[in-house]
Amino acid sequence: MLKLAGGAVARTVLVCASLTLLGACATTKSTKSAPEGLMISDSGIDPSRQQMAFVEVKEKKAKGQRVWCVPYARTLSGVHLRGNAGTWWGAAKGVYDRGHDPAAGAVMVFSSTKKLPMGHVAVVSEVLSDREILINHANWKRNQLSLGMKVVDISKKGDWTSVKVESQPGTYGRAYPVSGFIYPEPSQG
Repeated sequence: MLKLAGGAVARTVLVCASLTLLGACATTKSTKSAPEGLMISDSGIDPSRQQMAFVEVKEKKAKGQRVWCVPYARTLSGVHLRGNAGTWWGAAKGVYDRGHDPAAGAVMVFSSTKKLPMGHVAVVSEVLSDREILINHANWKRNQLSLGMKVVDISKKGDWTSVKVESQPGTYGRAYPVSGFIYPEPSQG
């Protein structure tokens, strides 16, 4: 039998309990509490990836490090790209499938703009309708996670090239251009 120090036993029990709770919730479409009192919808995100992303964020904050959108999206989605968020769309070409249809687990790539000079990436947690989704992302609000945020497609063609993000319940900000969605499966061509 493996002997663990008192603190290690407590951490092991805490991790096992957390994973058990996440596993029990993995098949529901309900909203649940997340770290720091945030609310999330867990219907489209792999619970083990979600747990890894939460742990990384917690560790970074404990060390006084900044929480950025790119590492969070990389861990949460499994899309292993490097560089600023604004480069992800081009970097994914030929590596991952890309498109303009949202899917749970896909990375939504916000194009670089004056307001977002390095772009932004978020992970789709749930598709609500053909024009509404929920996303999980980091650093939309400085150094914070934003989970289960609603995004609406306001593009004229319904192709998700222009969106608004709900920053407060029922309140949408400016329009943001979107390059598209990167799907976590490797490209077949």
